[in-house]
Amino acid sequence: MKKKIVILLLSAMLVLSSCGSNAPQQDADVQLDIPAEFVGEQTQEDLNKIAEEYGIKSITLNDDGSATYVMTSKQHEEFLNKYKKEINDSLNELIGSESYPNFTKIETNDNFTEFTITTKSTSLDMNESFSIMAFYMYGGLYSVFSGETVDNVSVTFVNEATGEVISTSNSKDM
Repeated sequence: MKKKIVILLLSAMLVLSSCGSNAPQQDADVQLDIPAEFVGEQTQEDLNKIAEEYGIKSITLNDDGSATYVMTSKQHEEFLNKYKKEINDSLNELIGSESYPNFTKIETNDNFTEFTITTKSTSLDMNESFSIMAFYMYGGLYSVFSGETVDNVSVTFVNEATGEVISTSNSKDM
């Protein structure tokens, strides 16, 4: 799971590359605080190189190991739109996949705090149960990059044939 989080973070950073621009921006700045577990072992020098490479105004390594990113609001908006698409593409790949053959539809709200998974199942198997953590991760990562504070990510499984709720899980209960 940690490997998936690192891959998502790196993917997100790659997406930032298309948001960067050396042209002066006239819009307001956005400040994002990235938790230490996503920063890893990077030094301030490493973060400076990333900022320069991707056109980010600044990245500051904080004493607690977290990092503060400052970018224009336009860069941030472009990044979030591309990141939403990346998450939605990943969710669509789950539908009917080898790991989740019973998933028939995945719906979510705009900030990825509510997921509704329609499934052929009448009860969750082990893979489906573990998938809840992935949905929590998508919601949590999106909240980090959007700058929103999210108290809960809710995941509901619904049986396709009956429309009955099979299970609802909430990250706040963990």
